[in-house]
Amino acid sequence: MDNQALPFRKLGNSDVSISALGLGCWQFSKGNGMVGKFWPSMKQEDINEIIKICYEGGINWFDTAEAYGKGQSEEALGDALNELGAEDALVATKWWPLLRTAKNIPRTIDQRLQALKGRKIDLYQVHQPYSFSSAEKEMNAMADLLEEGKIGHAGVSNFNAASMRKAHEALQKRGFQLSSNQVKYSLLDRRIEENGILEAAREIGATIIAYSPLEQGILSGKFHRQPELLKNLSGPRKHFSQFKGKALAKSLPLIDLLEKLGEEYGVKPGQVALNWLIRYHGDTVVAIPGASKLRHAKENIGTLRFSLSDAHMEEIDAMSKKVTKG
Repeated sequence: MDNQALPFRKLGNSDVSISALGLGCWQFSKGNGMVGKFWPSMKQEDINEIIKICYEGGINWFDTAEAYGKGQSEEALGDALNELGAEDALVATKWWPLLRTAKNIPRTIDQRLQALKGRKIDLYQVHQPYSFSSAEKEMNAMADLLEEGKIGHAGVSNFNAASMRKAHEALQKRGFQLSSNQVKYSLLDRRIEENGILEAAREIGATIIAYSPLEQGILSGKFHRQPELLKNLSGPRKHFSQFKGKALAKSLPLIDLLEKLGEEYGVKPGQVALNWLIRYHGDTVVAIPGASKLRHAKENIGTLRFSLSDAHMEEIDAMSKKVTKG
């Protein structure tokens, strides 16, 4: 067992160093907006404490979005970081493209900066590939903001491999590079390994930012061991197929393995799952688990305090593929 903390990585081909885990801040939406209603509303003092634990534990970047509570998550994050005095903490946020054109990117950037309470935007991402403009036009708008110094780096989210390459080429023409693609990726959802997204990221030197890395808590094993918790699910999660009995039974062998290895390393199953995710593909993949409770934040930090052996990573890989096939 290696007790050395995982080193920081570079964001894409930039000189910006990021921790292998960031904190996903969707849950700080305070119940506002269609997207924000996914999570129960949280008190600002609880948000402040979660961010403090993460920052002091070695997580140096925080991912939010305009769509998270219609800016409420950005405001909560900005307030928390400012109260903490975390001047060197990095902020990633996202522009919401639905029913908009690329011209909206520069028009709304000051709103994003205002919501973040004066924090810099170190990484600005196009949240979805669906808009009235092409990826090329969106990246040209991003390049304008880069030239103006209003954002540090440009990324995308949920883009397929072809759109990633188009975005990267458009930025290259302006002297910049695509830094990242934020996509769903976990031991129970490995589509990016098959659809070319991971390969494209490696080719262009972009970082993969994995969201839902614990599959909304499924990889923690709590729903397998305490099925009564399924009755307490709120929002859209209670309707998701992966929370149904058949899917939980199918993923049980993977949970069993994560628990077994967790006992060996003295950590929890979810920490094993996250450690695999941020190590198996070298420096290409980072992850942004959320935290709605203090213990979640502490568990996230614990993920950075050990390293799975190569043999154990291969064992997890094989079991993951076995339970996800078909």
